[in-house]
Amino acid sequence: MTNLIEPDTAGEHRFPVTNNLSYMYQLYCSYILLFKNNDACVDFMSAGILQQGLQMLVRSHYRPVAGWYEVCGDKIESVYDDQTFNDPPFSKQELCIGFDELAKHVNDSNETLLVPDAPTGLISKETRKDLPMFLVKATYLSSNEGMALGVKYHHSLFDGASFWPFMNNWAYVCKTIAHGQEAPSSSNIVDIPFPPVFGFPDLEGTQKEEDAHIPHQFTHPEYELVTPENCFKEFQACGDTMKEIRMRIEVAEQHEIRASAKIAGVSFISMLSALLWKEVNRLRLMVKPGVGSERSLYTCTVNPRAALGLPANLCASPVLNSAVTRSVAEIAQFETNDLAVLVNQTIDQCNSTDYLRSSIRFLLAQRARELDDERNGRVPDKKVMLVYICPAAVKCTVSSSRTFPIYHTDFGFGPPAYVRPPYLPFDGCWRIWPTPGSAAGVAPGSAAVKEAPIEIYLTQPEYIDPAESPLLSRFLV
Repeated sequence: MTNLIEPDTAGEHRFPVTNNLSYMYQLYCSYILLFKNNDACVDFMSAGILQQGLQMLVRSHYRPVAGWYEVCGDKIESVYDDQTFNDPPFSKQELCIGFDELAKHVNDSNETLLVPDAPTGLISKETRKDLPMFLVKATYLSSNEGMALGVKYHHSLFDGASFWPFMNNWAYVCKTIAHGQEAPSSSNIVDIPFPPVFGFPDLEGTQKEEDAHIPHQFTHPEYELVTPENCFKEFQACGDTMKEIRMRIEVAEQHEIRASAKIAGVSFISMLSALLWKEVNRLRLMVKPGVGSERSLYTCTVNPRAALGLPANLCASPVLNSAVTRSVAEIAQFETNDLAVLVNQTIDQCNSTDYLRSSIRFLLAQRARELDDERNGRVPDKKVMLVYICPAAVKCTVSSSRTFPIYHTDFGFGPPAYVRPPYLPFDGCWRIWPTPGSAAGVAPGSAAVKEAPIEIYLTQPEYIDPAESPLLSRFLV
């Protein structure tokens, strides 16, 4: 219920977003939320209320969202004026199609149709006061059966742990307006369910004087420096065309995996990761036996805020990764339980404060090199990008959104029928995603989730056929 951005005196203000100019912080992220008009409401998801609620929320609690970017040396700042707001662009359209066809567009991640256009994802050094940090496109049906809400936000301001509370707060404000609890002209709403958090930790702020004396006992295979012209290519596998594989794991199947994890003494995520990592390597070997001696990489992102003593009014993480590598043939031949233990050890490594601080020192040193290269003209007009996914023949890059309050986003007409994450054409990218049942029976405004099926979006080269795998085929949607 705390408003972290207090009213300012008139004029221009700066909010430090991050000093980590790494690749992933400079991209837009998008989601599509599908809502069904089950009660045939005439004023279903009113565009006027959606736009007004967003403006009121941003101006009251998320004022840096109504600003613009400036790259200041090795920092990104949001600059905003408390008199002249750069309100999030809001567009709408109406389609003469049925709800089922709209749902198919959502499931197919048709961003061209349903998500607002945005400028190029990379932040430019040229200050542009019209560069939006959050954009909305509302798609209505002429039949009024439902609608889709396409949103796009800049990753330097939010991560998933802070973005979905933002969406829940927006929904709350809209419900408040619709129920007449807030005057339509009001620009300052005090009560919101989730405290507003945005921006990423200052990496130097996580360091301590004694860190300089930590022995260089850790290697960091999870990070790789590439030149600007190659930074996108590193996400691809030898130029292969990527495709998305969508899987669904029912509650009973989750219980089976948890039982296996308990026997092996590992977490559910570690066992699930081992199952998928092993099977993907096996499928690659079936098609391309020659890759057996090449590197296979498992990497996971950790959110070490508590371990590093970071304050709660920051985003969840400075985004540190942990990784382990073996040959493709080794991973394919591993006993599943043994591989789960290896994955679990990789994740547990991040429980070490020394490891986390070593990782941050590594990032700071690499960033210093990037800036030095730029200042001395070694990379004219471009930066060297720090890529979080190393080159490898097979990659397994895990992120999980299953505990985020995604299906609590209720604008007054019930939770979404479905929320589609963006298609990410990065080799080996796989995301654990909640399903609508995760919010069933949970009190509004709560971040709790209920046991429910989970989905997995797995990106692999198109020559991989998951139906040939007895394990993956049982989960295919």
